[in-house]
Amino acid sequence: MNRITNLFQIKYPIIQGGMIWNSGYKLASAVSNAGGLGLIGAGSMYPDVLREHIQKCKKATKNPFGVNVPMLYPDLEEIIKIIIEEEVKIVFTSAGNPKTWTQHLKDNGIKVAHVVSSSKFALKAQDAGVDAVVAEGFEAGGHNGREETTTLTLIPVVRENITIPLIAAGGIASGKGMLAAMALGADGIQMGTRFVASVESSAHDAFKNTVVEANEGDTQLTLKELAPVRLVKNKFFQDIQELYTKGPSKEELEQLLGKRRAKRGMFEGDLIEGELEIGQISGLIHDILPVKDIIVKVMNEFYNAQKEVQQFQF
Repeated sequence: MNRITNLFQIKYPIIQGGMIWNSGYKLASAVSNAGGLGLIGAGSMYPDVLREHIQKCKKATKNPFGVNVPMLYPDLEEIIKIIIEEEVKIVFTSAGNPKTWTQHLKDNGIKVAHVVSSSKFALKAQDAGVDAVVAEGFEAGGHNGREETTTLTLIPVVRENITIPLIAAGGIASGKGMLAAMALGADGIQMGTRFVASVESSAHDAFKNTVVEANEGDTQLTLKELAPVRLVKNKFFQDIQELYTKGPSKEELEQLLGKRRAKRGMFEGDLIEGELEIGQISGLIHDILPVKDIIVKVMNEFYNAQKEVQQFQF
């Protein structure tokens, strides 16, 4: 066992990103059943919906699973209460101060990992007592760090600064990517975009097909004044860019963004006006597969890549 498989009691050190509108119980349980760690994405769920997904996930898998909690979303106290009441054993937190809830969660027997975008925040997470850190490079889809540090740079820098288990995220969707991340110092990986393009993802089929059809350069980080987010360059994205030419205020950007745009895009399939959050690695994803096949494929690639690397001679 490596440190991640030991910490979470899973077969493979592969964590599924707890992505809003993509990560319901069907995806989380499928990942856990296939030997990884599935995460329910609480960010897009009302508290009662989250409770329902947790209960359904318990019935769908006997293996460990967790809940991803973005701390910038409303109803946070109620969400934490439900997680504890339902005896969830693993929580991944993001977009907030890890000191706020880490000790409370750990006092209730919950393992905690926190998502960061820099070594500075990794150290703060370690000091807050988290069990593991997810270091996410700016290649990742969805909400992102302001520093624009790539995974290739971020992982070794964070590894140099912390002693607790490290999970690499951002731009990883293959066994070769997994091996590269672990060679840089990660103990495991987290994949989001690859699992969006899965049969069990709760994303709309139109959005899944957009991921598969995306090419290199089809996504870009934007809206840094609000919360940096990587989006597909659809009409909504182009509207943002046009507004930027006029030197908009934060309020004008918020007005353009409006409400429920992420749901509209990823869950309801509005490819024109919806917010389509996906990572750069989408350019390397060419099919929609069952989760089990994705994990088998990644692990086979990982073992083959290990053999290829051993043959390098200089």
